[in-house]
Amino acid sequence: MEATALNFFIACVTAAGFGISVAAFGCGLAQGMGLKAAVEGIARNPESSGKVTVTMLIGLAMIESLCIYALVIALILIYAHPQAATIAGLLGGGH
Repeated sequence: MEATALNFFIACVTAAGFGISVAAFGCGLAQGMGLKAAVEGIARNPESSGKVTVTMLIGLAMIESLCIYALVIALILIYAHPQAATIAGLLGGGH
């Protein structure tokens, strides 16, 4: 049972690391593209900088929330799995 729990924990940590890295990569690309488009729009029409800036910040917040959701899922995979008590005992935290 302990070996199965440890293998499950290793798989969860690997999945969490891979998932958050993919999410951070995707969000970084999307934010970069959004910022580039906003700067180009302001360069073409400087009078619209207020509206473009507000819209860009709202869009960047929405994109960043996707990465935060991935982080929450990764933390759930690591800390809230069914065999957490067995893993804590193996690692010395179950005293």
